[in-house]
Amino acid sequence: MKKTDLLVIGGSAGGILSAMTARKVYGDIDITIIRDTEKVMVPCGIPYIYGTLHDTNKNVIPDAGINEAKINLMVDKVVKIDRAEKTVITESNETVAYKKLIIATGSLPIVPTFIPGHDLENIYGVLKNQNYLDRLLEKVQAANNVTVIGGGFIGVEFAEQIRLLGKNVTLIELADACLWQAFDKSFTDDIEASMKENGIKLMTGTKVTKFIGTKAVEAVEVEGGEQIPTDLVILGLGVKPNAELAKNAGITTNSKGAIIVDQYTRTNDPDIFAVGDCAMKSCFFTGQDVPVLLASTAAMEAKIAGSNAFQLRLVRANKGTISAFSTKIFGKTVAAAGITESKANNEGFATMIGEFSTLDRHPGSLPGAQKTTIKLMFSKCSGVILGAQISGGEGVAEMINVLSLAIQKGATATELNTMQVATHPLVTASPIAYPVNAAAMNAIATNCKHLNEGLVI
Repeated sequence: MKKTDLLVIGGSAGGILSAMTARKVYGDIDITIIRDTEKVMVPCGIPYIYGTLHDTNKNVIPDAGINEAKINLMVDKVVKIDRAEKTVITESNETVAYKKLIIATGSLPIVPTFIPGHDLENIYGVLKNQNYLDRLLEKVQAANNVTVIGGGFIGVEFAEQIRLLGKNVTLIELADACLWQAFDKSFTDDIEASMKENGIKLMTGTKVTKFIGTKAVEAVEVEGGEQIPTDLVILGLGVKPNAELAKNAGITTNSKGAIIVDQYTRTNDPDIFAVGDCAMKSCFFTGQDVPVLLASTAAMEAKIAGSNAFQLRLVRANKGTISAFSTKIFGKTVAAAGITESKANNEGFATMIGEFSTLDRHPGSLPGAQKTTIKLMFSKCSGVILGAQISGGEGVAEMINVLSLAIQKGATATELNTMQVATHPLVTASPIAYPVNAAAMNAIATNCKHLNEGLVI
């Protein structure tokens, strides 16, 4: 029987960073990662295998960091956790004893088993398995007509990448807009316009009722009876927690199947932690469960788990996910953090909005200048920032990270208006029109307009 001080089940972002953080915090302890694949895919990079990289080997997380940190690596599948004995048993019948255990088993794609024909050939989910993704790559290359079902980030990114190959692409989304969970209507309208201009057929507000074919899928039928001919279907319907292993060991899960954890990622077993997609997520603002499964969130949780596995050393609890996203669609970067205006209204927040557009160079005649559009939302009562949405050049992906920290720290409109920024003609907007400052000022000005009604100066 093998013995280790810290055992991590799962080898993607959450698992790797948990182990590497523990190495830095606890020094010379024995750390072991068990993962069930030889190579680990970069999860957020999977869509780009198909239109940009053209090779799954170019989308691999290297093991160099694990090796340099002297972390033991086992390629095997854990099939049982014995909490009483503090051991795990693998598919190859290995037994590994642990002192502390971090579960980072990730998620599995949602398969619509309720739709007739879901088991036809050439209908693919998005598994993080290299062999599976290699087979999908062959199918994409051979197909002429591809249907993507689901208008979240994965679906939109797959649609864009496959369209870059010159394929006929149809994207079907049940909701009224793509990316509606992250962006308000003005942003989703802009994103969808770009997709249509680049040749993607969008069918929003549309329900899939049947997959048609004899052996392989030949068409997708939607409500109303229309049939969309297709050679290949890619399911981008989201993911669900991969937590059966934990559940079978008596670790508590919630109604969505995610492992219940506290603010330090601890489960109901004091020696077992859980991070990443397999663990529950709560909204930063409301504390309610939210289905936000992101590698960046997993990385944050991994730092907490790895630091606190043996002792509470990192006194920074997980207060909930801020849902910071970014993506790039046909040359335009879009990013969001916090909650949308529609979500805030549904939750009963009184808000004030600040919007602004400018060019990301100054003067705007400089080569490479792109329009940046920003929307900031604040609490009308306290002035605290609640959400941010930005579109423009690649710089907005880092701008949203600053705003994510602002949300985490409870920054106010006044603080963001007076935030000191580094600007340069070749890389940013003008200091007198920096998007974050200007949008915050516009929110303040809008609120002051109401406050000034009847004021005599």
